[in-house]
Amino acid sequence: MSVSFKWLGHSAFFMEIDRHPVVFDPFLNGNPLAAARPEDLDAELLFLSHGHGDHIGDTIAIAKRTGAKVICNFEVGNWLLDKGVPHVHQGNPGGGFDHGFLHAKFTVAFHSSSMPDGSYGGVPHGFLITSAAAGKRIYYAGDTALFSDMQLIGQRQIDIAFLPIGDNFTMGPSDSIQAIKWLRPRYVFPMHYNTFDMIAQNAGEWANHVSRETDSQPIVLDPGGVFTLP
Repeated sequence: MSVSFKWLGHSAFFMEIDRHPVVFDPFLNGNPLAAARPEDLDAELLFLSHGHGDHIGDTIAIAKRTGAKVICNFEVGNWLLDKGVPHVHQGNPGGGFDHGFLHAKFTVAFHSSSMPDGSYGGVPHGFLITSAAAGKRIYYAGDTALFSDMQLIGQRQIDIAFLPIGDNFTMGPSDSIQAIKWLRPRYVFPMHYNTFDMIAQNAGEWANHVSRETDSQPIVLDPGGVFTLP
């Protein structure tokens, strides 16, 4: 059994975790780097890190079409239920739940959160995910600043970390290097960059810094690229 993912641009991913389809923060319509259309994606679980439009994205359409369970915080979940999303699992940082083929724990993220209509979106968060069959551990940081408790997350023996590097709204490349030193993942993937001019970054330079300054292996793909954890 295995874990593979396709980067869809920005912070959106399609993953196969032990052959189960999973989607993260599906901002596709309106995303100039989008490598898929909402109607192309299947999903059993759909993870949302917070309420901003560049993360909620096409969640409603995908969840209604596929019947995917949306995993999100309490306030985002209520908003989605009001929009007619049929299956929602609500949690908050520090809590975790067994979803059968994976366990998902909500982690802290330092950011803001509001819904596309301006209503309150609760607290943002990331996810620490452990696959049941393969035993792989994934840290999806969501939109966040650097924070020192990443040292605690790093004690969980992470196989791959997905970290924002765009700066301005989240941590930038320099802070991400410190995050990687604390997290100590086998592999690390950059996200939330180059979608818009304000978050433009050179991923090749970032990867060189990761290789020189940490023990983690950087993975840089173009949108639509696929990587499988060995």
